[in-house]
Amino acid sequence: MARRGGGPDGPSEVDGRPRPAYGPGMPEWLAIEVFDDGFPASGWRRSHEDFLTEAACTHGASVVDWHVTRWGVVLEVCFDTDEQLEGYRGSPAVRAALDSVPDPVGGLVVYRGPGGGAGVPVPRRPRPVPVADAASLPGPESGQLLGCGLFSGDRALAAVGGQAPA
Repeated sequence: MARRGGGPDGPSEVDGRPRPAYGPGMPEWLAIEVFDDGFPASGWRRSHEDFLTEAACTHGASVVDWHVTRWGVVLEVCFDTDEQLEGYRGSPAVRAALDSVPDPVGGLVVYRGPGGGAGVPVPRRPRPVPVADAASLPGPESGQLLGCGLFSGDRALAAVGGQAPA
């Protein structure tokens, strides 16, 4: 009987044919996000777009897509294999582009998967504005006694409005 799932010895056999456990042709995505810092990230894109796109095509990319966001730019690249992705990521053009990001510590994110936020393309509806300060709570009435102590045995009381307790 054939095993299901892959193991340390490679892909499993399903129906007598060897194939990967996750299915054939799984695309490998790489996303590079550059945030605006000091000057717009669109300037970084204009400087490196041609070199990054050429390197992606040279390494066998099936999709090269640029997005402009409110916070900067996102480059999404899709490859057929992991080896193509790693070859692209280690290429001199990509390394030089990543080294020239305006803020390489806080202004650069590189990760696998499509980038730019994977949320719903429909904008969120605005939430109601909190109105906690719309109406104030009534204050204590004049002559009302308030407890000032923290312990139940403490009999310290104060009168509102300057009247001493009786």
